[in-house]
Amino acid sequence: MEIVDSLIHGRWIVPVVPRGQILENHTLVIRGSKIREIIPTNEVVGRYQAHHESDLKTHLIIPGFINSHVHSSMSLFRGIADDLPLKSWLEKHIGPLEEQFVDERFVTDGTRLAICEMIRSGTTCFADMYFYPESAAEVVTESGMRARLGMIISDHETSYASDTDDYFSKGLDFADNYKHHPLIKTQFSPLAPYTVSDDPLKRTLMLSTELGIPIQMHIHETETEIDNAVKSTGKRPLARLEELGLLTPDLQAVHMTQLLDEEIELLASCGVHVIHCPESNMKLASGICPVEQLLQRGVNVALGTDGAASNNDLDMLGEMKTAALLAKVAAKNATAVSAIKVLEMATINGAKALALDSQIGSLEIGKQADFIAIDMSDIEQQPLYNPISQLIYTSNRNQITDLWVAGKHLMKDRQLTTLDLQSILKNAQEWQRLLQQKGK
Repeated sequence: MEIVDSLIHGRWIVPVVPRGQILENHTLVIRGSKIREIIPTNEVVGRYQAHHESDLKTHLIIPGFINSHVHSSMSLFRGIADDLPLKSWLEKHIGPLEEQFVDERFVTDGTRLAICEMIRSGTTCFADMYFYPESAAEVVTESGMRARLGMIISDHETSYASDTDDYFSKGLDFADNYKHHPLIKTQFSPLAPYTVSDDPLKRTLMLSTELGIPIQMHIHETETEIDNAVKSTGKRPLARLEELGLLTPDLQAVHMTQLLDEEIELLASCGVHVIHCPESNMKLASGICPVEQLLQRGVNVALGTDGAASNNDLDMLGEMKTAALLAKVAAKNATAVSAIKVLEMATINGAKALALDSQIGSLEIGKQADFIAIDMSDIEQQPLYNPISQLIYTSNRNQITDLWVAGKHLMKDRQLTTLDLQSILKNAQEWQRLLQQKGK
């Protein structure tokens, strides 16, 4: 008999790969940080003995959600400037607050708040784009989550960096310090085409290729962005990025609400990943990403929440339902972006976009044991004919009871095991008082 670390018995297991497979009454076998096997529960006795065993008779077990784009520490700005278009939201409200408050402490506290929310809503891995990634990394390590943390590149001075060279210097030091970390990877994060000039973008591409580090960037987020680019350069942003050589499989293009048919073909031919943030785009009236068209042309589309300052939550389960419904309306097609497809967007597609699909994104032998359990027994979920459909269209984040990263149980029966919920709540309330006082 083989001794393993954990046996997780589920009513259903959806591994995501292969597509649409639903395993009933199966057990996830965990040894160390990896998946050892997935077998029928009635075959466990006599084959495996575990140090820990979870009998989740009413639960669906799936890979943990991958939030492929978030500004974690901006959770401290949640609800502070609602119901505004992107330009005024950013320039008149969020920007001035960032100038006044963003420092190491802000990022530490904001990231801890965000990670608490993400764990409680089923996210096991996230891609962050914000200043002071060193502070965020400390909280990621403390929590036990998995992350790709961005190294901001910009032409503009901030409290974090004085100029472009300073951004690169700090980013490269950060990447070097975390290159062997088991749960943290890095990526270059030039903010947007309109905030980064050609030479820094060329340098970003060179370093990305040399170091094997991907790039994430806000691109084609609004119609105004496109119009301004055409007026100033005579080119749409994607055309400029193509000329600079940035359209490669190492690029994650966030938002992409303004796309011509020929640009969709370009993205497909270049292997660019698209990260869709539907709720943030809707709230800021930025536009709608043509997800169904992108998927039909073979573009890998992942899912992100964006920051809580513009969403206003980091709930990937809610984001999945929104993504599915919005895509159907946009395509005028009820079959567009099915429950299975949107689950893939939140799991394996996210892993592909972040170049982590050899490790996470699906429940397969040898992959990291990053997974969640959702209780499907509530009256609001009955009758239950298809657990994947019920997950997307009926379930909510409060039904996610357990979460594991690298085989470690980070949430058990809705209780966090590595973070102090009450101290995080108290800290958030202190920030609320400070921000309200300074904002008057």
